[in-house]
Amino acid sequence: MERSNEITLAHVGERIKKIREEKKLSLVDLAERTGYSAAIISQIENHLLSPSLGTLIQISHALKTPLSELFGEKKGHSYTIVRRNERKLISRFASKEGVNYGYTYESLGYDKKNRRMEPFIVTLEPATVRHSKLSSHSGEEFIYVLEGEMEVVLGNLKDKLLPGDSIYYDSTLPHRVACVGETPARILAVLFTES
Repeated sequence: MERSNEITLAHVGERIKKIREEKKLSLVDLAERTGYSAAIISQIENHLLSPSLGTLIQISHALKTPLSELFGEKKGHSYTIVRRNERKLISRFASKEGVNYGYTYESLGYDKKNRRMEPFIVTLEPATVRHSKLSSHSGEEFIYVLEGEMEVVLGNLKDKLLPGDSIYYDSTLPHRVACVGETPARILAVLFTES
């Protein structure tokens, strides 16, 4: 579904490259700052690999750039009201071929300047590509399940959350969330990012 307020991660990769080059950082420089290899950074910039939100947070910290700027937000106000039909949809694909990684994000804080919380409605779908790697980054995350069933892996913990369940954790703990079964799940996710 093509929407005028849709942001694809292809554009995010292009913005990462542009910001990196403006800051006169090489791929190796950014790789050292994030802990990812230069090859991974290059694949993200060229839309051959799709980063998770956790990876984008690590890259934004390494670039000393707000996550919102990676999504193309330039201006901003001291508050924002986001109407249901104005959410910025951020689609996540595994590659240029459009393999579904299993989720999309709708930004609920779009256009709020200097924000440290990133609120999203996330739709977790049965994935055609299973992402098994756990993510970790600075900050905290809160997740509330709206619909469907969600699996959370948090360090050694693996649990299933149902509608009405929530989890709040330090993002430094290795973590991953995924849809359980064949039915999509929708969650409210709020990420607190440290400057």
